[in-house]
Amino acid sequence: MNKSSVSISVTFVLLFLLACSVPVSGFNITRLLNRFPEFSVFNGYLTKTRLFEQINIRQTITILALDNGVVPSITGNSLDVIKQILSAHVILDYYDSAKFRKLSNKPTVLTTMFQATGDAVREQGFVKVVLNRRGQIEFGSAWRGAPFTSMFVRAVASQPYNVSVIQISSPIVVPGIGRYNLPPPAPVAPEPDVAPVPAPTPLADTPSPADESPADAPSPDADSPVPTADAPDAPSSAPHPSADDEEDADAPSPDDEEDHSAASRGHIAGAGVMVAGLMSLYMAF
Repeated sequence: MNKSSVSISVTFVLLFLLACSVPVSGFNITRLLNRFPEFSVFNGYLTKTRLFEQINIRQTITILALDNGVVPSITGNSLDVIKQILSAHVILDYYDSAKFRKLSNKPTVLTTMFQATGDAVREQGFVKVVLNRRGQIEFGSAWRGAPFTSMFVRAVASQPYNVSVIQISSPIVVPGIGRYNLPPPAPVAPEPDVAPVPAPTPLADTPSPADESPADAPSPDADSPVPTADAPDAPSSAPHPSADDEEDADAPSPDDEEDHSAASRGHIAGAGVMVAGLMSLYMAF
């Protein structure tokens, strides 16, 4: 074998080994997002920041994409800061809609591409995801005390188990990175399993006893006697008289004695008149 043949063989082997050492993702994120014009601005920033190059060499990735109406909330930053913000929206694992909905109501912490850059401080390179009790998927920075700032909207595209594109409602706010022009949060609807109990409505035509005034009370019968204050209440049953009470009942009262004396004097006076009349007749004869 001549030297040229040997060199060709060695070159072929080296190229083969080099090709095997480079991971092949099997997808192109910019080409994938080109199919969805509502993410054209987001896709444009992936190109301008060269973030698409780091995404395409990954074998497993999840993109938390922002539509054209939401991206302007971060455009007030420089390209370097926008790259940091967008890299915090790239999860280094495969998550589609079904996998997100298998999460519990306790936050799950996921690693992002920003953590892989080495520029993240503390928990800046991690996001937390939770399936709340209303069945909604919420996203937020894993920085301690950071709120949930984004909601799951829909699954855009997926290529199991390499790449998944999920639309979220607003950027994930990473503390200490950039400025965000976010609208005020929408009011949270009540949980469906907690229904308010309506207060009982009082009936307007049925007054309560406490509200009934004396004027509304029925008046006593005009023909019925009205007891006076001095008249004692008649007992329901008269008590049986004792022996002393019977003696007092038989004894005459002072008024009865006076009437008896007056009657006695009248009888004596009448007898005197009759005697005087009889004497006058006797003398006449």
